[in-house]
Amino acid sequence: MTRLTRKTSLLKIYTWFPIILLFISVLNEFDFNYLNLKYFSFNFPFILIFFFTLKEFKNFDYFLVFIAGLFNDTVVGLPLGISSLSYTLICIATAYIRNITIRPNPLKDWFYFLFIISLINSLNYSILTLFFDFNLDLTSYLINTFFTFSFYIIFVSIFKYYLKGLND
Repeated sequence: MTRLTRKTSLLKIYTWFPIILLFISVLNEFDFNYLNLKYFSFNFPFILIFFFTLKEFKNFDYFLVFIAGLFNDTVVGLPLGISSLSYTLICIATAYIRNITIRPNPLKDWFYFLFIISLINSLNYSILTLFFDFNLDLTSYLINTFFTFSFYIIFVSIFKYYLKGLND
């Protein structure tokens, strides 16, 4: 009986793992400054949100994604709501893509992802420079977009392995 209870509690944690990972990634906000890699950054929450919204994962709640964005703004020091807006727009765009797609294709999804993160990063850049008078470097946004786009394929294979393990 205890084995069954232990298995069910582990299964619950395992099914909520993407949301837990999202909160860990926004609260941790790591960068690679200690490796002396000046031009390297990627946005892991964008990859996570896009993939699990695209797959219509049952425990990936949009309200929790919005709350994770508020936590991210607090940790990073951005005006409250910028990341929440970005994360919510990713959820909306991905849900739209999921509903209009007849046959899913990983290559097309990858380029949809590039379009969406480019749009989100340009929107963030515009809002932060025009309304909040932030001094931002456009090169860092371009580098972030490039590496986020590049790492999407790697993380998709890991997330598919996770979903396969969940369905078994």
